[in-house]
Amino acid sequence: MKIKSIDLVRIQRPDGPSLRTRSQAGSTLSASTAPAQQSQPRRKAWPTEIEVANPMSRFPRFKPRRQLYAAQQWPGFAVKVTAEDGTWGLGTAAGRPTAAVIEDAFAHILIGEDCLAIDKLWDMMFRVSKPFGTVGIATVAISAVDLALWDLAGKLQQKPVYQLIGGPARERIFTYATGDDVDWYRELGFSAFKLPCQYGPADGLWGLDQNERRVAEVRALIGDDCELMLDCYMAFDVEYSVRLAERLRPYKLRWLEECLIPEDVKSHIKLKECLPWQTLASGEHFYTHYPYQQMIEHRALDVLQPDIHWVGGLTACIKICHMAEAAGLEVCLHGGGRDPYGQHLTWAMPNTPWGEYYIGSDPGIPLEEVAEPGALVPKDSYLEFVPRGPGFDLGIEEDWLVPFGA
Repeated sequence: MKIKSIDLVRIQRPDGPSLRTRSQAGSTLSASTAPAQQSQPRRKAWPTEIEVANPMSRFPRFKPRRQLYAAQQWPGFAVKVTAEDGTWGLGTAAGRPTAAVIEDAFAHILIGEDCLAIDKLWDMMFRVSKPFGTVGIATVAISAVDLALWDLAGKLQQKPVYQLIGGPARERIFTYATGDDVDWYRELGFSAFKLPCQYGPADGLWGLDQNERRVAEVRALIGDDCELMLDCYMAFDVEYSVRLAERLRPYKLRWLEECLIPEDVKSHIKLKECLPWQTLASGEHFYTHYPYQQMIEHRALDVLQPDIHWVGGLTACIKICHMAEAAGLEVCLHGGGRDPYGQHLTWAMPNTPWGEYYIGSDPGIPLEEVAEPGALVPKDSYLEFVPRGPGFDLGIEEDWLVPFGA
């Protein structure tokens, strides 16, 4: 079966607003399939209420909030890949530059190819992007097309994607809540929590004190029988990471996450040498499977965290999982516990026991009201396995799809 067309679309439910696809800090399909949110929030959620350390924290103008430097016009869209018989698959992305790569560099070389030859098609996109650069925007574009191809493959073969790639490997997935509204996450039944680190090197000793204070406060709230992690979002250098880790050692962090910018491989190696006792996690901003090969070779990370929408799609994630398994390492997808695409991979791979459930919605709003189309919602920290329909089983109708830009 050959690819007939590749189109960029928006997802517009007839009885509601467009479903917004993933931004840099959001989720894949951030609106629910329910017509509207019913519950009233108790307060505003943490993303707009607290400072979070980030790579731009060294610049005072942008330090207080990520929203101050995030792209102001980065519209979400979906890639619709249609086969000769009319069967279609859907992958999601965001940003006009991403859309341009798909339309101008990928579509014309993929149309007419066998839609089930996914490894070949991935390699074609990977190689045709070399003249203008594969990592970053191009990899996000590859991811969207790749996910659409897997969705299409499942529909053509009448199988869910997790089954196409060897799953299910488990009956349930343990999920942890990411965010700073920990009291609300406990009420929702979570027993593992990942905090955003609020301060970095620019904040000096005061910032170190405040970071320790917050971790101590949350550890006291959740007790010793819950897991606690800290997300540092590429804000640190090696020295600051070591100083903070030493301070936080009494609080028994499950892992310290993404301390360094992804390009600095030598610093990752050095950090692990300095902190052999601390589990280190990273990878959401690594593009393609090649950086993971370096990290695995040098044992610089203990937990690998690719983002299925940024790293190169499901195809790249499968490669990463296999490399990690051979090295005895776990993979925990960035946002994969909430994302329908990530859930399929996590069900299927033997070394993906945990799923991240990012919560940026206001406390008081049940998860079911803000869940991703096609995604299961955890109960008491676990996603229980439920057999799914063909493809990623997103629950999106074809008549919801309108041309991107219309």
